[in-house]
Amino acid sequence: MAANGLMTASNVFLHRPVHPQFSFSSRTSQMAPLGVKGRVSFIGDVKRCSTVVLSMAKSETFEEAGKSIAPGNGISIMVNGCSGKMGKAVIKAADSAGVKIVPTSFGSAEEAGQRVEVCGKEILVHGPTEREKVLSSVFEKYPELIVVDYTIPSAVNDNAELYGKVGVPFVMGTTGGDRTRLYKTVEESKIYAVISPQMGKQVVAFLAAMEIMSEQFPGAFAGYSLEVMESHQASKLDASGTAKAVISCFQKLGVSYDMDQIQLIRDPKQQIEVVGVPEEHVLGHAFHLYHLTSPDKTVSFEFQHNVCGRSIYAEGTVDAVLFLAKKIRSKAEKWIYNMIDVLREGNMR
Repeated sequence: MAANGLMTASNVFLHRPVHPQFSFSSRTSQMAPLGVKGRVSFIGDVKRCSTVVLSMAKSETFEEAGKSIAPGNGISIMVNGCSGKMGKAVIKAADSAGVKIVPTSFGSAEEAGQRVEVCGKEILVHGPTEREKVLSSVFEKYPELIVVDYTIPSAVNDNAELYGKVGVPFVMGTTGGDRTRLYKTVEESKIYAVISPQMGKQVVAFLAAMEIMSEQFPGAFAGYSLEVMESHQASKLDASGTAKAVISCFQKLGVSYDMDQIQLIRDPKQQIEVVGVPEEHVLGHAFHLYHLTSPDKTVSFEFQHNVCGRSIYAEGTVDAVLFLAKKIRSKAEKWIYNMIDVLREGNMR
């Protein structure tokens, strides 16, 4: 667990260890109902205690590591949605990695003409009416341009069609939109793209491990009950896509669970007092807890990953940019990638 509050647990505990920095923990109480002050715990009287370590071995060598794209080596990125918190986080991460930031961005009609300053760089925001002309001009000036898209769900498909029409490769972390149409647009345009609603590398690795476990051991948790709690900033109204992906894996493992059973915590006071979210990260965090209990209540498993801030997603986005630049330069046959592909490359910073 990192000291900055980012926790991505790699061990799976049959009984929760006592640790002052673990959220949702208590040795003495059953799970407190939501809204009741106190620490949250799912644990009961479990008599057995052991630690299970999930290990994923990579069979390939890393001979290609030396061929990765050096940060800043001719790559330029245009961050659409630069006025948002995620867009700004990506610009800061890219700047630290030595990647050139194009002083141009796309935004809403209301944002048109605004100038956003990030890392000492002034970025001019253009509205919807002039996007094609502006993007073509930028692409001509920066031939190794990669667009990073952190806009809004309703803009996903129109943006992808624009990138395809101009021929600009892109990394999209924006969620929502018509995903089938999105992939079809990229395939028909024959442009390179990394598309992933989850850019956190370590979270993606955890999801990959869950997928492997569910595929290799279907029904392993048949009869177990599942409780899921996730806490995000109040502006996130829907259930986490990451939580749904993890639950889908548990369903393959034999657990019966409906997505509408997810406990969503969006109240800041509850997040601080009950969940244990640091106050400075109430406006940007992702705390997830998955708790499994055997039918006879004697065995309990718990999976937890807590993210404070947006740096994990921004760093992952920059790795995706460097990965895509390598694929473009090597003229790879595959056009569409996701963060699993980025992880498998093994060249992350």
